[in-house]
Amino acid sequence: MFLDFRYHIVTLVAVFLALGIGIVIGTILLGNDAIVQQQREMTDRLAVHLQEIRAENQLVQARINVLENDITIQNKFEKQVLPALVSGKLTGKTIAIIETGNYRTPDQLLSTLEMAGAQVASITTISGNLNPAGSLAELPLSLDLMEDNTKSLAEQLALAVATGILTAAEQDLFAALAKLELVKSIGEHGVPLHAVIIVGGTAAIDHQLISYFLLKDISVFGVEETAVIHSHIESFQKFNISTVDNIETVPGQLALVFAIAGKHGHFGVKPTAQRLLPSLELPGESG
Repeated sequence: MFLDFRYHIVTLVAVFLALGIGIVIGTILLGNDAIVQQQREMTDRLAVHLQEIRAENQLVQARINVLENDITIQNKFEKQVLPALVSGKLTGKTIAIIETGNYRTPDQLLSTLEMAGAQVASITTISGNLNPAGSLAELPLSLDLMEDNTKSLAEQLALAVATGILTAAEQDLFAALAKLELVKSIGEHGVPLHAVIIVGGTAAIDHQLISYFLLKDISVFGVEETAVIHSHIESFQKFNISTVDNIETVPGQLALVFAIAGKHGHFGVKPTAQRLLPSLELPGESG
């Protein structure tokens, strides 16, 4: 918008200069008072128009200043009320986070989960489509991969990774995939889990992960940021798991905490969301 105003101002200045030159030339060469008068009237109209643009620009700038101040206040408000709203909601719950499709966990989400009393046991990052380049020579031979012809190699590896997160098995696979820069994991595997958060996604891989953990009676939650190129929320929803589509925001993190605490639903700001937030209990209410 500022560029538009600057463009108009620069254009008008150029017109003024052109008119000024035209007046001088017209006076010298033509000596025609009618032409000079017409150019002066046009110059006066342009001057009025320029003043109007300047006034509008000032109004827009004032409005932007108000909005920026509102955003600052809102951000401060959210940060101050978030601890009170999530405190103790996830006490005793152990969570694993799995990042797929080159998506990453927002830093603030980890702080929010900690404020809620949850323990994040591990964060596993699955890069790309989980297809090793070249042969399988660098993968452990004991995996017996490719025995299941109904699943692709990536799907079988995804299941093996899920098994390793839950049971601490397949650690040789983790090492091999880490060497191939396909998987990176920090934290502890083999810890009893209450929930898995998938920050995704890659459909084929996500589906294997979700199916595995649901089969093990572990709740799964699919989340993504607001400004993703392609949303995977609909893909998550096929499994009837709770979803959050604005996880980088305070409302999104608050929604996830309450979803993990038992408020099932689809939350966020995209068309796939049912509402921004689940119902929040007032102080003194059980839940």
